[in-house]
Amino acid sequence: MSNIKLPKEVKKELKKISKVAGYLWQREWAERNAGNISMNLTSFFDKKDIIKETKGKTFTPFEFPKGTEGFILFITGTGCYLRSLIDDIDEAACILYINEDATGYTIIWGGKREGFRPTCELISHASIHLFNAENHPENLAVVHTHPLELIVMSHHPLFDNEEELNRQIWMMCPEVRVFVPKGIHCTPYALSSTAALAKVTIDAFKTRNVSLWEKHGATATAPDVEQAWDFLDVANKGAKLLLMSWAAGFEPAGLSNEQLTELEQFT
Repeated sequence: MSNIKLPKEVKKELKKISKVAGYLWQREWAERNAGNISMNLTSFFDKKDIIKETKGKTFTPFEFPKGTEGFILFITGTGCYLRSLIDDIDEAACILYINEDATGYTIIWGGKREGFRPTCELISHASIHLFNAENHPENLAVVHTHPLELIVMSHHPLFDNEEELNRQIWMMCPEVRVFVPKGIHCTPYALSSTAALAKVTIDAFKTRNVSLWEKHGATATAPDVEQAWDFLDVANKGAKLLLMSWAAGFEPAGLSNEQLTELEQFT
């Protein structure tokens, strides 16, 4: 492990990550070691410097998806608490460099906690970043967390009707329709830390802003972590308002289909 000098652009992104981690903890969306955050930082570094820095370093074996060779990723650690990113980001997370045949990685910054290892969801995050690099290169950040009301919706029968779930969440207030315009993907259950989970999440991001993992949590991708947070925050607000209406014993009137269509000019 080494600690290279970070470009100022990377330092800026790390500050955003610390801030968003605080939001997640305050909202009770990151209990214990729940959730993880990653970001593709490859474009912020000079690759020649990284190759020089990692020459002769030991790479930890890991079978990454082909196409990720040379990626530089920020990622949180397994067993680490997201709340630790607020003040101790270099202990609870790291920046790693994937070798040139995608068979291993070396940590180039952070990971200072004893016994540190990247999150067990590393395969999912690397696969999503590869998909983004090939299809949506503007999306550099991935945030997975446990938004309370969205998780409840993943246990509701509406989860089996994605279009209707989105319509009912969108209708709760105009901002949800405007700021989560592609809506929520109802992503079928897959075991954590597996290639299967990566695949269903990538399928989700082909059409939606937010992937709602059945009976688990939600994941969003965006150009930076603050925008990913916004997708999750706004989507969860719609779910919360809907659940509040049901808890109060009535079906909400909601925005009409015509009113929802009218809002499309702002998306």
